Formats: sequence, C-alpha cells, structure tokens
Amino acid sequence: MPSSRSSLLSDLAHLLRWTLLALPVALLAGSASAFFLWSLERVTEAQWQHPGLLWLLPLGGVAVGFLYHYLGKGSDKGNNLLIDEIHQPGGGVPARMAPLVLLGTLVTHLFGGSAGREGTAVQMGGSLAALLARWLRVAHENRRLMLMCGIAAGFGAVFGTPLTGAIFAMEVLVIGRVQHDALIPVLVASVVGDATCSAWGVHHTVYHLDVAPTAGTHASFDAVLLLKTALAGIAFGLGGRFFSELTHRLQRGFAKVVPYAPLRPALGALGVIALVHVLGTRDYLGLGVTPPPGGQVSIVTSFQEGGATPLSWLWKTLFTSVTLASGFKGGEVTPLFFIGSTLGHVLGSVMQEPVALFAALGFIALFAGAANTPLACTVMGIELFGAHYAIYFAVACFVSYFFSGHSGIYLSQRIGVAKRSVLAVPPDTTLREARELTRRADAGE
Repeated sequence: MPSSRSSLLSDLAHLLRWTLLALPVALLAGSASAFFLWSLERVTEAQWQHPGLLWLLPLGGVAVGFLYHYLGKGSDKGNNLLIDEIHQPGGGVPARMAPLVLLGTLVTHLFGGSAGREGTAVQMGGSLAALLARWLRVAHENRRLMLMCGIAAGFGAVFGTPLTGAIFAMEVLVIGRVQHDALIPVLVASVVGDATCSAWGVHHTVYHLDVAPTAGTHASFDAVLLLKTALAGIAFGLGGRFFSELTHRLQRGFAKVVPYAPLRPALGALGVIALVHVLGTRDYLGLGVTPPPGGQVSIVTSFQEGGATPLSWLWKTLFTSVTLASGFKGGEVTPLFFIGSTLGHVLGSVMQEPVALFAALGFIALFAGAANTPLACTVMGIELFGAHYAIYFAVACFVSYFFSGHSGIYLSQRIGVAKRSVLAVPPDTTLREARELTRRADAGE
C-alpha cells in the first residue's frame, strides 16, 4: 500500500511539473500565433489592395534569402530541424528562428507568394519552447518534450484545433507509430495555446459542411458512399504524394540552376509571376482561404457548387511548390487544404455526391497523406466539421495515408512501421534516406 501511494504521488508530481512547464510554452506560442495571424491578415489585405506588389516578389524573396543565409544558423531547415532535434539533439533550435520565419512569411504573403501558415506557427512555437528550456535549464533529455509542446501549441493555435495539435505533435515524428510519453504535456500546451490565441481576439475561419438530417449523431452507414470515399482517398493520397515529390524535385532543380541560395527565390518569384499571367488569375496566390477581390476559387468557395474549376488543385500545387521550393517561407498545410478541398470538389461532382462533403474529405485527407498524420487529420475533420461524418473522415485519411507511399513534406520524419512490407529499411530511417534507398533500388545500384 505505501508503495502504491508513493507511485501515485510521483505520478501527480510528474504531471504537475510538466503542466507547469507546458503552460509558459503555450502562452508564448499562442500569443505569437495571434500576432502572426493578425499580421497575416494585414499583409494579405495590402497585397489585395495593391496588386502591383507582385512585381516586387523577386526583391522580397532575395532579401529574406540573404537574411537566412547570413543570420539563420540552420533556421532555414524549418520544421525538419525541430523533428531532428526531437529525435537526436544536436546544435539546438536557435531563438532567431521565430522572428526570421515570422518576417519571411509576412514578406512572402505581402508580395503574393503562395504559401501557408502552419510552418510559421510551428517553428515559432518550437523556437520559443527551446528558448524557455534553456532559460529554465531543463534537463537535456526533457527538452524534446518542450519542443513537442511548442509544436502542439503552435499548430493548435494557428488552426483553432487543439486536439489535432496535440496528436499532430506526437504523430508527425515517426511514421506508423505514435509515442504517448508526451501525451499530457502536448495536450495542455495545445489547449492553452489555442485558448491564448482566441483570448487575443483572433478568430478562425468557419467552414460550413451541411449535414443530412438523421435521427442519430452520425451519418447512417452507406456502402456506396463509403466506397466512393475510399476511391477519393486514393486520389487524395496520390495528390499529396505529387505535391511532396514535386516540391522536393523543384528544390533540387533550383539548387542546380542557382547554386547561391539567397538568389533562388528570385527565380521562383519569376515563375509565380509567369503563372499568374499565363492563367490570367490571382486566385492561387497567398493562403487561398478566401478569394481575392474579383477572384472565384478558394478553400471557402470549394464547399459550394461551382466553387472550383477542374484543375484548381493542380494550379495551386504548381504555385505553392514553386514558391516554397525556391526558398520562400511559410507553410505547406493551408495550400494543401486548398488543393485537397478543390480536388474533393471535383471528385464530388464526378461521383454525384455533395461537393461540400468531398471538399471536407479532401481538406483533411490530402494533408494526411502529405504529412503522414492520418490520426491527427481525422480528429481535425471532427473539430472543424463535426462528428457526423467521422467514419468517412477516417476512411479518407487512412486510405490517403497508405497511398501517399513513403513520401511526405517533412523529410526528417522517421519510419517506425513501413507502409508496405516490401520496403526494408533500418530502424529510425528518415524519409530522406528512404527516398534515396528507393531511388537506388529503382536504378539497380
């Protein structure tokens, strides 16, 4: 009995300690995300009001490129640096990552680059968590938990999805395996981070998914709809894989054409400007949550009949891959929401199902495939759209995850359980290493 009581007290002390450590991380990350989202709205409005700013995109990209080149000290690795530090601590996460990625992302959006916001919020959260860990002299082996708290708080706050943020911080590290050792700290961090962001008066976009009337709290089982959802999940997985591989290959291509890194964004900016003029639309610039003045396609419109064109998903893929691969800062996730929701819109129309439902499926499932986080994305669907179609959310996300293969937007992810048994990889192999092994096997080396 005494040993049981001692164990209980030890568990309570551990819980209290990590709650107290997670709180300041969450408050800082939530506040930073609130300022970032407010600033992002201002620069987006400026871009809309002054379309000519697009012509300055090459100069803005080069300016940020020089900042990262001379002051970054590894910050340019972004989310991959955080994942690497959690798995195998090395040089640490520099405190300068937070202001650099904030400035870099705002410049990208001010001048019209196509990028997201998740990367910025996560990197700010991780950078602030690392800074707090150093100030509080947290033991080296516990700093990984602090970094995970920063990721959870940043993700949960920037999208208004606290449960998703907590699961994402654990699931994104290792493909096929979720480590629960940080369960309570990341949950506290994500919930408090989201609450802090909301307390600053920041509001998140509400997506309307009309739910068919039914007597229960969840949609009745429909075998045909479930089959269509699985087929759509295959398309979402392939779409996520296409985005990831295109971005990585363009990144290598830019590096070959322009060896000097600070100048690469200029080439990417010229590509974005060319795409705007070839297509004759600005719908694919910026976040894409709502359409620009006079625009027709966005994430919000994809939930409506006629709110996307058959190739909207492809154009957003090209715009975003060119922007990020050339060195501009921002995230991939919101563009992936755009790509997934517009692709889902098209699939819903083809399959003669509600476009809003398939836009919602694409919204979460394409991200699930590209980030290898099916659990987090299923929960995101429930947090954003309600639990009515939870079964369909899960099917779309898990099928997408499987068919995206061993690719992804975060090359520092480790492979815990291979998606296919034919891929023989050593323990803790990163996606980057697995892709190289696959390339060599295909080449017969």
